[in-house]
Amino acid sequence: MSRFLGAALLAVALVPGVAGAQAFPNKPLKYVVPFAPGGPTDTFSRALTARLAEQMGQPVIVENIPGAGASIGMDRVAKSAPDGYTIGLATTGTHAINPALYGPRLTYNALKDFSPLSVAVGYINILVVNPAIPVKSVGELIAYAKANPGKVNFGSAGNGSSNHLSGELLRTLTGAPMQHIPYKGSGPALTDVMGGQLTFMFDSPSTVLPQIRGGKVRALAVTTAKRSAYAPDIPTMDESGMPGYSEAGSDLWYGIVGPAGIPRPIVDKLNAEIVKALRSPELGERLKTQFLDAWPTTPEEFQKIIESDFAKWGKIVRASGAKID
Repeated sequence: MSRFLGAALLAVALVPGVAGAQAFPNKPLKYVVPFAPGGPTDTFSRALTARLAEQMGQPVIVENIPGAGASIGMDRVAKSAPDGYTIGLATTGTHAINPALYGPRLTYNALKDFSPLSVAVGYINILVVNPAIPVKSVGELIAYAKANPGKVNFGSAGNGSSNHLSGELLRTLTGAPMQHIPYKGSGPALTDVMGGQLTFMFDSPSTVLPQIRGGKVRALAVTTAKRSAYAPDIPTMDESGMPGYSEAGSDLWYGIVGPAGIPRPIVDKLNAEIVKALRSPELGERLKTQFLDAWPTTPEEFQKIIESDFAKWGKIVRASGAKID
């Protein structure tokens, strides 16, 4: 009997992924953040990986690999061994915006080169204007731009950033004459909105809410389909007379991916651990401080979101004419 049992155990061990999944993880994991340390993606990632390490009993080592709009870090994930020990942070930018922005220069295929594990969190952008501009709604801003051609401009953190494309989406849907001014980061752009050099911009709550509360900028709308719990008094774009804005492409997210080809049992294990971490009260409190909303999904749901946003944001990028030379 023991001989047959031994043969059966050997057969199980030889099935690809089965034995590995049962033991997974049995060594430290690497978690790639394709952005520089200290920013919101890095802060979120360190909070998540701390929970994952505690749950799985193995260190989860964060490695920051910034550059080329996060494409260098994403390329590193895509080309890693598909064993589940290298995962990384994906964003709307890396998987929906960069493919259209960089075109054939992008060294990874956002739709084929990754194993989606789960969306992690969603976040919003808020449309703010200089308070001296005589507008109190998105409709009034559009009317003002059309009545003052050449005088309305908006800033962003740079070409292809989500706040750039939030503005391009507004311009595309309305046909209003608006000039985009790219900056090297959101901070300098917001400074110029407050100073009157820029008419408006879109940016995250962590950046603009203190300025809204201080009266230095006026909030007009949030980009999401529903009002944000972090800014419940600010209407949505649809409520502000921009029907279709949220459907055209407004949901912004961070998600977790690995290289394509990770065995399904390990994908399921990683998904379960990520979802468990996102639902933990400890991480939930951390997310609130960053104005992020937990958004756990199945791998299949995440893949559909990537495919949908790839099409939506690609259309917006092409309409804007934005590109990286």
